[in-house]
Formats: sequence, C-alpha cells, structure tokens
Amino acid sequence: MEVTEAMQETKTKRELISVCGPISPKELGFCQSHEHLALSKGRSWEINPDLCIDDTDKSILEACLYREAGGSAILEAQPGGCNRMTEELVRISEKSKVHILASTGFHKLCFYYGDHWIFSRSQDELADFFIRELTEGMFTDADTIFAGKQIRAKAGFVKTALDSCNLTPDYRRLFLAAADAAIFAGRSVMIHVEKDSDPLKLLDLLTRSGIAPTRLIFCHTDRACPNLDIPLELLRAGAFLELDTIGRFKYHDDLTEASIFQNLVEKGYEDQLLFSLDTTQARLRSYTPNAVGLDYLLLVFLEQLRGFGITSEQISKFSHENVLRALL
Repeated sequence: MEVTEAMQETKTKRELISVCGPISPKELGFCQSHEHLALSKGRSWEINPDLCIDDTDKSILEACLYREAGGSAILEAQPGGCNRMTEELVRISEKSKVHILASTGFHKLCFYYGDHWIFSRSQDELADFFIRELTEGMFTDADTIFAGKQIRAKAGFVKTALDSCNLTPDYRRLFLAAADAAIFAGRSVMIHVEKDSDPLKLLDLLTRSGIAPTRLIFCHTDRACPNLDIPLELLRAGAFLELDTIGRFKYHDDLTEASIFQNLVEKGYEDQLLFSLDTTQARLRSYTPNAVGLDYLLLVFLEQLRGFGITSEQISKFSHENVLRALL
C-alpha cells in the first residue's frame, strides 16, 4: 500500500469526521448511532424494496424534523460500494444542519451483484480502499468502479457486517481488511450482527488482529440474539452495543426494548450502550406518512425509557458521551 501524505497526516489524529469536515465533541450533540438517509437502487433494493432512500429532498426534510426534535448528528451506516449516495449525504447535512458521519467498509455480501469488485479484491487492496475513504475522501462511483472518483468528504468510521454464514473466506478477508484500515487510520469498526451469526468468534478475530474491543460497536443484538448471553459477553470484553429495535414492532414492542436497556444498565453497562432506529424507507415519515420517523426516538421512546427508570444522565450517555467513547 502506498501511503499518501493525506493518509499519513490522518493516521495520528483522533477526531470526529463528518461529511462536512471535522467537528468538535461538543458539536456532536444528540446522536443516533446507526441510520440510513441516502440509498440508491441496487441489489439490496431488489431483495428488500424498503432499502432505497433516493429522494434527497425528502431525506433533507426528514433530517430537518430530526433536528427540530433535538437531534444533532447521525452515524450513516451504509458503506461505499453498496449504494451509499455519497454526494447526497453532503447535501442533506448542509441543508439540514445535521452532522452526518459516513462510513466506509462493507455490508452483507448478498447486497452486492456477483461481478462486484468486493469479491475479487485482495485484503490489501480492500484495506487501501477503506483507508483512502477515511483519510483522503469518499468515492462516489464505487457501486461499479473500484477506487474511481473521489470527493473531499471523508468517512468517519468503518462499517462491517457479520452474516449467518459467519467467517467464510470472503468475510474473513473483508474483516481483516477492515481491521487493517481501522488500525491505520485510528477509527472504530461498526458491526452489523445478523441472526444466527457468531459475534464472539468475530470479536476474537478482530482483537487478535490488533483492534481493542473498545473500538468495536456491535449492532442489532437486541433482535439478532435470542437472549442477553452473547451481548453480555461482548460488553464484558469492553465492546459497545448499539441497540435499535425501537419502533420495530415485527420484532417486539418498545416496552420490551426499554426493558433490555434497563437490564443492561442494572448490570453496570450504561457506559457502553448506544441507540438508534436503523431507518429504511418504510420507517422515514417523509417517504411513508404513517412511519415512525427519524425523530421517533426523541419524541416517543425516550419517555418510555424514563418509565423504566433510565435517567436523563444515562440518556445523555447513550446519545452523546458513549458515542464519543466509541469513536475517539
């Protein structure tokens, strides 16, 4: 890998990087840590039509409503090469004044066409791509071209996905590339956890590759794991959990979700919990009028958390302080 001047300069920095540039910890404000606001049509849309969020004006409106409700930032969890609408994320952030921290990395491999470059590139080539998105600027045409056109806006963290097939050779190559990039650039790794996957085995792989557990954010365990045994093991190791089965009633109701927070807080893990909504088109009110909306967590779920004894100080940790701990 050729180390450019931009890569070397970024390597030693620990700062929050939004699509509009660095922001201070105070500027982050209230942050939902796993959202989607701009997705083009692709293989994932063919699998699930809700995985298309391509009307930028509607996404701006959604972000503005979130801002009005008290939201300040989101972590955008769609990586480059998998229908991330890179330039549109910049526009949404500029118009809504919501800080958007975008991601590089990879998603579930079923979300890519069979001839996508992600299947053929080596670990070193993939790591180089991720590093360049973190240190130089994101690519805008990565759905079809490997390392094509770049813009100045950088990714702020690495997104990955653990599917139910677990660490096949393809996934192992991708995870090791993500680890290489995160270590080089001093960034954190977010991990989509699929039902029936083995996040503990992945935790072992990543920590053996050199990443501290405190730099790992495991997502969706509140619906992917049938009980708290695996999430508690991840927490004991020092990793963060991002919980987002909120307003997702096909899995469980919000009272059940609030009780998960209560349980984990009572066990002493309030400093390692994040929350979000993991939005799709069907969950954004500007696209689907009867949807919960990006502001649902602020307007509805926080009160339900308080009903389970979660304090304002603890909510501040989930929405701000823990985000900083996870990213910096």
